[in-house]
Amino acid sequence: MHPSGLAAAGTPRQRKWPSKRRIPVSQPGMADPHQLFDDTSSAQNQGYRAQRAPGGLGYPAASASPQAAFLADPVSNMAMAYGSSLAAQGKELVDKNDWEVQYQQDTPVAPRFDVNAPDLYIPAMAFITYVLVAGLALGTQDRFSPDLLGLQASSALAWLTLEVLAILLSLYLVTVNTDLTTIDLVAFLGYKYVGMIGGVLMGLLFGKIGYYLVLGWCCVSIFVFMIRTLRLKILAEAAAEGVPVRGARNQLRMYLTMAVAAAQPLLMYWLTFHLVR
Repeated sequence: MHPSGLAAAGTPRQRKWPSKRRIPVSQPGMADPHQLFDDTSSAQNQGYRAQRAPGGLGYPAASASPQAAFLADPVSNMAMAYGSSLAAQGKELVDKNDWEVQYQQDTPVAPRFDVNAPDLYIPAMAFITYVLVAGLALGTQDRFSPDLLGLQASSALAWLTLEVLAILLSLYLVTVNTDLTTIDLVAFLGYKYVGMIGGVLMGLLFGKIGYYLVLGWCCVSIFVFMIRTLRLKILAEAAAEGVPVRGARNQLRMYLTMAVAAAQPLLMYWLTFHLVR
């Protein structure tokens, strides 16, 4: 007997019927499962998306503008509020510190409470740094020696001492009643070392072009600084005494202020030009 006969005798043959695929019937308000994208032309689908968007996964509605979405972010609101507070504080700081030293019972306020008060920290550190930078410049030119470095430091100190004595003598001859002390003069005159350091460093990095550009800008800055600082100390006392603006004594005070301010750029160049080659 044929093997197929045994198979037929042992087990009944199963007849295969064509399978019927059930297609789900779409209900009103439901999208077609065979359709990948919604029909945007349908008013019903548009209404359905409009109702679903506000509560869908926490995303903002599609109709919201980018500006509204940005402003709705609490982090953005916090950043904007912080920026506004910083701007207000900066304006208040500028208004309070209008290039004038504050006083309390006829005594200048300590430097830690007033940014315009003379302070010896910056001049002292700038002087020491200037000597170190001068030694660096001499070393790069194979001209370094302890004697030459000591001569550089003593020369800068001697010029500073000569400046202070000349100003004190001029104030005495012009008979100016001012609250400027010797320490105040040392502080104001010591600020020029900051510009000297910048000029020498730029000269070492970029040559004489960098030296002249940076030193020139620093010279202009120190000139304006000395004019605006000393005129409050010298000319303000004249105004309080009732001295006429066009008076001879007041003219001498103005000349003295201009001379002190003009001497700063000259000394800055004199003490640094030989360090850059």
